[in-house]
Order: sequence, then C-alpha cells, then structure tokens
Amino acid sequence: MRHAISIIVATAVAIFAVGIGATNTILSSAGQTVKIPGWDLQSVLHASSNLTELARPGANVSNWYRVSARTTAMAGLIEAGLYNDSDLWFSDNLNHIVDRSVFGTPWLYREEFTVDISPTQHYFLITHGITSKADIWINGKQLADKEHQAGSYGGHKYEVTDYLQSGANALVIRAYETNYLLDSAMGFVDWNPYPPDNGTGVWRDVEISQTGPVTLAPMRVIHDWMPGKSATNITVKVNATNFENRTVDGTLAGKITLGSQQIALSQSFSLGEYEEKTLSMTGELRDPQIWWPKLWGHQPLYTVTVTARVNDAISDVAEPRKIGIRYVESGLNQFGDRTFAINGQRFLPLGGGYGPDMFMRWDSDYVRKKFELMLDLGLNTVRLEGKQEHPELFDMADEMGLMIMPGWECCDWWEGWTYNTDVPDYVRFDDHDYWIANYSMLHEASMMQTHPSVLAFLVGSDYWPNDRAASIYVDALKTWDWQNPVIASAGELGYPEILGSSGVKMDGPYDYVPPNYWYGGQVGAAFGFGSEEGPGVGTPEIRSLEKFLSEDDLNDLWTQPDKGLFHMSSNVSSFYDRSIYNDALWHRYGSPNSLQDYLLKAQIMDYEATRAEFEGFASLQDAPRPATGVIYWMMNGAWPNLHWQFFDYYLNPAGSYFGTKVGARPEHVSFNYENKTISLINRLSSLVEEDNGSRSITIDLVDTAGHVLFHKRLQATTRPNYSQVIANIAQDISKIQDVAFLRLVLSSSDSEYDEVLSRNVYWLAAQNDVLQWDDSNWYYTPIVSYANYTSLQSLRKAKLVTDVIELEGSLNKSTTTLQVELKNHSTDVPAFFIRLVLIDASTNKSINPPFWSDNYVTLFPEESLILTVSFEASWPVNPAIEMSGRNIVTHTVVPA
Repeated sequence: MRHAISIIVATAVAIFAVGIGATNTILSSAGQTVKIPGWDLQSVLHASSNLTELARPGANVSNWYRVSARTTAMAGLIEAGLYNDSDLWFSDNLNHIVDRSVFGTPWLYREEFTVDISPTQHYFLITHGITSKADIWINGKQLADKEHQAGSYGGHKYEVTDYLQSGANALVIRAYETNYLLDSAMGFVDWNPYPPDNGTGVWRDVEISQTGPVTLAPMRVIHDWMPGKSATNITVKVNATNFENRTVDGTLAGKITLGSQQIALSQSFSLGEYEEKTLSMTGELRDPQIWWPKLWGHQPLYTVTVTARVNDAISDVAEPRKIGIRYVESGLNQFGDRTFAINGQRFLPLGGGYGPDMFMRWDSDYVRKKFELMLDLGLNTVRLEGKQEHPELFDMADEMGLMIMPGWECCDWWEGWTYNTDVPDYVRFDDHDYWIANYSMLHEASMMQTHPSVLAFLVGSDYWPNDRAASIYVDALKTWDWQNPVIASAGELGYPEILGSSGVKMDGPYDYVPPNYWYGGQVGAAFGFGSEEGPGVGTPEIRSLEKFLSEDDLNDLWTQPDKGLFHMSSNVSSFYDRSIYNDALWHRYGSPNSLQDYLLKAQIMDYEATRAEFEGFASLQDAPRPATGVIYWMMNGAWPNLHWQFFDYYLNPAGSYFGTKVGARPEHVSFNYENKTISLINRLSSLVEEDNGSRSITIDLVDTAGHVLFHKRLQATTRPNYSQVIANIAQDISKIQDVAFLRLVLSSSDSEYDEVLSRNVYWLAAQNDVLQWDDSNWYYTPIVSYANYTSLQSLRKAKLVTDVIELEGSLNKSTTTLQVELKNHSTDVPAFFIRLVLIDASTNKSINPPFWSDNYVTLFPEESLILTVSFEASWPVNPAIEMSGRNIVTHTVVPA
C-alpha cells in the first residue's frame, strides 16, 4: 500500500517553471516539480465553512480574491486592489483605513489544477513554511493539520498520490491567525508597527512534484578545499526514499560544471521497501576556481545536478544548485571576541541588518537594488535576524559576492526560555515547540547549505537557546552537513553548553550617540564584534518624506522634538520618538528655524554619525583589542520610516548612506575623535596587486573663515587588510577656537599621476561631546556636554560653480552616467555640506537609486571636485542635479 502521508525534511525550488491551471495538465513525467502560481484567497468570515466541499473541484469561489503564489493575507488584499501602498503608508493611515475585523480568524487559500495520474508514479505536495500554521485539504480530504504544518519555516513533503485524481483537483490551505508570543512566526518587535494580519498566510511557495519509485530530497554539497590546496574533493549527498513495498535498484548520476571544468559522478543504489538512505558521490576537482567576497575577487559558481534512475528511466531529479568553493573560519580571539577569515584572509564583516517588506512581499528587482547599494557603500555583509526570505536572496548574494549572516530572530515565541524575563511566563517551549524548531532548522539548512555567501548561522538573537533547543539546532545543521560556523546568539547574555560563548556583543547603541563614542573603548564602541548597533540615524530627504508624511507630520518633525511619531517604531517602543536624537541636534547645531533647516542639520548629524562608526571599526581592526566586525542597525526599513537605515524605503540615499560610504572605503584615511590620531586603512586582500605600496596623505585644517591652521603632507606604506596610525595631530587640533574643517586626502604616490583614493572632510568643534559612560543603558549612552557647532549656521555664502555633462560609454544601454564638476570660487570660506540630488527635471521627482562616487561633500576655498552619478531608468527621464547646502544657494543644473 502507498503511504498516505510521508514526511521528508525537504525544500525545493521549482525545477521546471511550469504554470498550473485547471485546464492544463501540470505534470507529465517523473522528476518534475512545479510551483502553485497563485491562489483564490478569502477570509473564513466570508467563505463556506465546509472545507470538504471547498476542497473539491468546481466549488464556487467567485467572490474570492485572485492573488499570486507568495502572499500573506494583507499582501493579498493589496494585490487585489483593496488597499495600496501610497494610502497605507501615508501618515498613520495604517491605523485607520484597514478593516482589521477579518484578521482575527483564519484565511483560506484555494487552487485547482489538472493531473493525469500514472499508476507507476508518486505525487507529492511540498510546503516551505506557512505563517503561522495551517490545515491542508485535497479533493475533499484533509492531508495535514495545524499541529503538523506549523511554523513560518516549517517545510514538509507530503505524499499525495492517494489524494489526487486524473483530471481536475482542488487544494485548500487554511492558514491560522498568528499570535507572535505563541506561534513560530516572523515578527517585527520594535522595528515598525505590526502588520494588520501579523504576517498570516502562505508566504512561501507551495509545490507539486511527480516521481518514480524513488524520490530525492534537496542535495547538499561539501568539499575539502582550503588555502594552499591545488585540488579539492567534492562530495554530493542526497537523501533518497523508496516509496514502493519492494526493493528497488537504481543509479544516482551527478554532474559538476563550470565552463570547461566538468566532473561526472555516479553511484548505484539499492533501497529496501519504504527505505530512506543517504547516497553520496565524490569527485576530485583540480585547480578549482575560488569564490571570494566582492571586494576581494570573483564569484565563480559551479552548477551541480543529480538524477536518480530506476530501470533506466528517470525516477526523480533533485533541484539543481550552484555552489562556490571557499573556506570560512571563525573563532574567538584572546579577548573572547568573534573573528572570521575567508580563504585564509582575515575578514572584517561590515554590514547592516536586513528588513523585509512589512507584508512579506518579495520583489527580486527591489532586493537586488538593495544589495547593489550595499556593495556601493563598500560593505560586505547582510545580517538576517530571521526573515530568511527565499532561495533567490541567497542566489543573488552568491552572484554578487555579498556575505549573508542568517539566524533566528529575537523575542516572542523564539525566545521562550525560563531565563528570559522579557516575555510572559506562559511563553515557554513545550515538546511540540521543540518539534517545530527541529523541522524549521532542517528546512532552512536545506535551503542555505550550498550557498557560498552564507557566513555563519546564529541560532539565537537577544537570548541564547537553552541546551535542548541548541542541541536540536546543531544536530539539524549536522544532518544537513553544515560547514559554516554556528553561533549561539547575537549577544553575550549567556550560551548553551554545546556551542559556548558567541563572542558577539549586543550592548547598543540603537539611538543617537556622537562621533567620538566609537573611540571610547566601552559598551558598543569599536572593539570586538557588534552584532547590531548604530547611532539610530537614517533620516530621509524631503522628496521621500512627502510620500508618507502629512503636512502636520512634517511640521511635527521640527516643532515637536519630543513627540511620538508613527513612522518611527511601534508605539510601545523606546524608539517611538526622536527625543534623544533631537536633543543632540538642538544642542549641537542649534534650534531649527524651518523644516528645511531641520532636515539639513539632520543629514549633517546622520553623516558624521555613520562615518564615525564605520571608520572606528575599520581603523581599529589592528588595535590592541581589535575591532572584528559590526552590523549597523539597520540596513533598511520594512516600510517608509524615519531612522535605522542606510537608504530609505524608496531607495533614496541620504546622510547616513554617504557617511557610511566614506567610512567604509576600501582604502581610506580617518581621524580619531578621541586621541586625535590619523589612521591609514586598507581593507583589500593581499591578492589584489594595487593594495601594496607607498601612499601620500595630505592633512589640512582651516577655520570657518578659510584661514589655514595646519597643513602637512606625509608618506606612508600601506599593508593589505591592515590599519595603522600614521600621525598624531592633537597639538594642531588644539588650535581650533570655535569650529574648523579637517581635510584628509589619500593618494597613490607610486605612479606618474597621483590617484586620489579617498577624500574626507570633518567639521570639528573646540571641545568634543562628553559622554556619561557609567549611565549607559542597552540603547544609548547619555551626553552630558555637547560639542558646539552652532556657528555653522552663520557661515558666509560660498560661490559654487557647477558643470554637469553626460559621459559616453555607459556601463550598459540602460545605464546613464553624469559627471558633476564642483568649483568653490570663494577665497575665504568653505562650501559646507553640498547635497546633490539626482532628479527628473520634468517631474521634479528623485531618480532612485542613484549611485554617486561621493556626495554631501565640503569644498575648501578655491577647491574643485569631480563626482559622477550613474542610474538606470525604465522610463524616459530628463536628468538634472539639484544642489543645496549649508552656505550655498539652492539651484538646479541640467547636463550641458
């Protein structure tokens, strides 16, 4: 007899992109897997309660909504046109225009498809996670209940051979409403307001597959390459299951290919009745092409395919995978801090925390643009605190050379441990929760195991998993031949015995701290590995703000500095207002006299804040207690928000972006706010020829009237992947009476024409901000005395002349590059904080995302600077550059 339900720990991306429809046969041969391409969606409040009838072909669902394959309930209503982003995001509309009465009960997903059943074949339904749990019905029969199909990451493979019929078939999924405290779901905690549906629904693909007697789970691939080896053994493993009540003999065939390099693999097998067995094939690859993070090299990817044949016919085909040959090491240094190395090179992770769409909508092009912006920033790592999205995210990272640090999220159900007092006592794991945790880890491991972009997996976030859960996670990863580091948590509150100390700190800050904080040697300053920390900045510019803030909201930004703001965090969060940030802005730069003045000062604050963080961690990577990595909190928002982002929801970069872009330059020269030293930073690999050699550093200090206070030019020799102090200018900085500008220029001095590798301008007050370190809490360190930059409000106007031309030879037909030449014709005043915005002159709207070589720049008297900006536009545009700043006249220039 056949198995009515057989559970195989599995995940699979569709092998064939076959559309499903009630009138078309979806499967024709063994080895095919197809995705359910869409659903009819309805609340149980507005549908028949008879699932037996609904799950039969021909049921009347004419009043249901037609939605796509990966759709939470709320996302489905948006897709169906009941709501739209512009209205939902505007002001506090999310609280008022959504009918929330339909979200306290389950939602139904239904689809019909046609199959011609072959008596010699087996058929399967594959899930990859439904939030938070679901019943599944096929053709009037219940296949699984909510106790089994549970967890946002709970992936299962069910045999449905006895449920299907030749001709039309009906599939119904009843997704139960999500309770963040009691369910294994994806929550947002204090990132933003909770979505109205709490993310309920079929957010990942559901698939149908057909096989012969033997079916294959996803493959995993391991290799033994490490630095110094000229060849590697590659082993491909796959779990094979015989679904017949007889012994089956067959052959497993594999192939590993990249260009002219090819390895053919083969392994015979014999499986007893209903037996599951791990099959493996090993081959040797000589002179393998090595995968590197983007900054350090190329990203060659080998394609791996596996097919099972029985009686010389295909029985099943595993999902093809792409793999990269690379070697990751991780451990703890003498201070107990987490360190990483890739391919034998010390690796300093610099990155940000990923925010998915609030309604868990997936847009490949949108995510790719986010990753392109991360690489443009000079960053190399993205941390996923839960929200592992889909295989495409990891595919992109593999192709682009961006490291991913996935893991479980904090709070709620995920951290229901007895020692966690942040959740109620009733939030505690029982046996069923451990079962869900096991299947969740197995599923995610199967999805991620082959991806070279994965740096490590964090099995805990704020709190570490207890010993039982940690053992479950570790055993599940081992089952999937996990070769990457496993880290206990994102903090150091404790650790499970099986993993030991994480070596990662999560001590904040999350709200504003001044630039000198990062050099203070305490709490979250630049030492060790900071898993999530930053000065809480990321203020959007006006064109983005006007998309989601009302006139009153905009007015509140600068007239109500302590007011709770809907587009910050949730209203129970410590970050619901900008009071800490605004207190610093008012004291440091002066009370704003308009919205425009407030936004200018905010961008100045944001720029210096993020620059200091990344310069701190990069410049101190070889300090006595070295900085070993940092993840900025956050990379981007799940909705249009007012903080915690490099770039805003509309992919528009602002102060936090350009400060980071300077601070994370591969070769750079930086200023230490505390001890007044200058550091030469090199984040390039020793395999890159250009990273060695003599460098020239020019140091200039001028006051607000353009008077030279200090000038020096010195030589230094750079070393790959190394930072060093090259000068101490404390005596010269002491000459500052009020505010002065420090310009550092790093040039290559071993060629006929010096190439400027980094240009960096600081504005410095006579006295630093003073921090009260002993009063630090988990999200910030109080400032007891503020640096005074208020005189910058009264800078004399500078005369800025600008030329803009369109360059020939763009990267591709869809990319345009403009060159912007800036000239400060003033002889006695710097042109401070020049903001350049790429706009469409026809509409006055920004063109996003723009890729600037530099921006928000300050020019010394009689200084010129050439910048470039590249962009892609899918519609005709008339590009222009809008310019504004502290002491220049706002104007717009079109290309000559």
